[in-house]
Amino acid sequence: MCTLEQRGRVFVLTLTGDGEHRLGHALISSIRSALASAAAAAAAQAGPGACLVTVGEGRFFSNGLDIGWAGTSRARLGELVAALRPVAADLLALPMPTVAALTGHASAAGFLLALCHDYRLMRADRGVLYMSEVDIGLPLPPYFMAVLRAKITAAQALRDVVLRGRKLRAPDAKEMGIVDAVCPGAPETAAEALKLAEQLAARKWDGAVYASIRISMYPDACRSVGIVEESDEEKARTFASSKL
Repeated sequence: MCTLEQRGRVFVLTLTGDGEHRLGHALISSIRSALASAAAAAAAQAGPGACLVTVGEGRFFSNGLDIGWAGTSRARLGELVAALRPVAADLLALPMPTVAALTGHASAAGFLLALCHDYRLMRADRGVLYMSEVDIGLPLPPYFMAVLRAKITAAQALRDVVLRGRKLRAPDAKEMGIVDAVCPGAPETAAEALKLAEQLAARKWDGAVYASIRISMYPDACRSVGIVEESDEEKARTFASSKL
């Protein structure tokens, strides 16, 4: 499933084991629990400043939804699509910066999971980013598309990802602006992600303010996963309370 470890002000969420980290009900529930625990621990610690790193063990970051469990049942597949939506919401509203260490393949819903993080680092020696839906004949759920549009801002890059099913290796993903840094291998990717997370946590940003700004930055994606943007009055109160 997954584990959560706190290293100072950095929380490390690890998708454990050498499997494909398929997003079924059990793993989705485990991830949501870990994210809630990280948010609670950050709120309880002395002073602001925290960051989350997500990393996968083995060859995969995540190979998407658990289609083995869903089989040919569209109803079961729909269950998983609906169950993953709150995970996207949890990440997009998490009151701290988030970093995905892509030490393996990230496909379909696994690619979406990576995109829900603020930063992405990817290994150069192996692994691809791949939205497989066009190749396997499945439509993209509306919230998938909203997140993709928010995070892949170059029109041609978005076209190639969703309409061409292009498998992106790290240099191409970096050129398209989808990943922020390319590292030689898995150990270096994890290490650089932790280093970035420590730098971000050291800024000691107010978590509620950070989350509010992120939600304002991606309004369509956030609405698509069920996050309601603060009203102007609520934003004013958040601003005022951060200055007290």
